[in-house]
Amino acid sequence: MPTALLIDGGYFIKRFCRIEPHNAYNAQRAAEVAHRWAIAHLKHASGEQRDLYRIFFYDCPPLRKKMHNPISGLCIDYSRSDEALFRSSLHEALKQKRKVALRLGHLTDFSSWTTGSRTFDDLLKGKRTFGDLQADELQPDVRQKGVDMRIGIDISSLALKRQVRQIILMAGDADFVPAAKLARREGVDFVLDPMWSSIPKGLMEHIDGVRSTCPRPVQQQQRAHRGQLPGAIPGTARVT
Repeated sequence: MPTALLIDGGYFIKRFCRIEPHNAYNAQRAAEVAHRWAIAHLKHASGEQRDLYRIFFYDCPPLRKKMHNPISGLCIDYSRSDEALFRSSLHEALKQKRKVALRLGHLTDFSSWTTGSRTFDDLLKGKRTFGDLQADELQPDVRQKGVDMRIGIDISSLALKRQVRQIILMAGDADFVPAAKLARREGVDFVLDPMWSSIPKGLMEHIDGVRSTCPRPVQQQQRAHRGQLPGAIPGTARVT
């Protein structure tokens, strides 16, 4: 059974930082576990070994602009930020991995400033005013473009060309549902790996199974040990 593994890079990095917070900016480690956790899907619970078609990793180049913070007035070179250095190193490391294809979108040309959701809620509720904001509470509001489109196109292409019999997607939202429905109509087994995160209600009807191969984040491990998680934990149900 030829299997293609598709990884939403932005989602993977967020979950990786939750699972291994001490390696948050370790690009070599992130590339290593991305490849390892993807390859782990090839072994079926029955012991059957599936064939790897390719691992696709979708992301965007990091922000490399110089921008002036509207509060402090300081010019910040984001090409030297920890995030930019990590992202660039991760992409280079993935290029060296066997059977890995890096698919890059792009960032929006226009970049504004935003703040965290909690701070924004406080502003809306009148608990704080804009005059209370500190310079370090602002960050560039950059958005990825072309990533979801590339995922959808590749899912459709793999299914319609009969290149694989199984697609495993490491992601956490429902944007891929139309492409997943097409793949299933073409007879492709479609499995979601949410990396132990919960998935939107009603999503199960559009996929053939859910399975996570990465370690569970520490907080979820503690909750599961105390019996606070439901019996059918997302990531273990309907394993194929």
